Amino acid sequence: MRRTGPVLTVTLNPAIDKTVTLPAFEYGGLNRVQQMRVDAGGKGINVAKVLNSFGIPVEAWGFAAGHQGNVIREKLNAAGIPSKLLETPGETRVNLKIVDESTKETTELNEPGVPVDEETLRRFENEFKQAAEQASVVVLGGSLPPGAPPDYYRRLIELANEQGAAVILDADGEALAAGVKAVPYAIKPNIHELERLVQQKLDSTEAIIRTARTLIDRGITCVLVSMGGEGSLLITAEQAIAAKPFPITPQSTVGAGDSMVAALVYGILQELDAEAIARWTSAAGTVTASKPGTQVCTLDEVKESLSKVPITHELTS
Repeated sequence: MRRTGPVLTVTLNPAIDKTVTLPAFEYGGLNRVQQMRVDAGGKGINVAKVLNSFGIPVEAWGFAAGHQGNVIREKLNAAGIPSKLLETPGETRVNLKIVDESTKETTELNEPGVPVDEETLRRFENEFKQAAEQASVVVLGGSLPPGAPPDYYRRLIELANEQGAAVILDADGEALAAGVKAVPYAIKPNIHELERLVQQKLDSTEAIIRTARTLIDRGITCVLVSMGGEGSLLITAEQAIAAKPFPITPQSTVGAGDSMVAALVYGILQELDAEAIARWTSAAGTVTASKPGTQVCTLDEVKESLSKVPITHELTS
């Protein structure tokens, strides 16, 4: 990367992540909370937290509303992460994550978020455009808030591309479909998001690679597809690399995908080759999945795990 400016992570629909841990979740019955913690949440914010712990200069951008919006600002400030969260009317949403200790499963209850109007969206675009002039990488992650048009990520990608910043898009549904039309540098769908994007079942490695190549033919440089316990595929114009997770005891999938995005950003900034990026992204996601609740990987943990990641170069002819 020729730029040395900060990474901008954009979370347009942030949340307070409230995580409660139960000995065993009883559906329809009384559940007594064993542990509880509150975090600033949302895909972009999670990516910012990982990058900050990796020592990468990063700024968290987006919207925030009311008391809970201020809680997010305070938590980011306490973590040493500069933020630019435009104030909107209402109250930032709360996402409840219920961790069942007996099964190690996490159930998520996500609120829709507060609406934003066109004037606020335009104001964000104007400020974002100026910041993108200096940014090295821009990460756009998560759902759009009520009131934002489905092509809003497309608008932001076009602005960032005009300013010369590399954009990574991690979205779903219409937001992803519209966003890819603006040709971000990279996208990180999970397998289900990719299937929804192309509206077909992808039941083989060959089908995934073939589908990713159609996106690369449109100008996207890198497609990183996560597949949970099956691992991930990193596809570029020249290579398709499969990475498998090393053995762990899964604790929580919360933040695993965001850790992969952060590792992808790190690899781009460090100008790592495709195989190295495949290792980094897989190791970051796997380490985070081995941690309880909303805890995420550290730089040292990822470095120590790189040699454990099995890598396969898939045939791409």
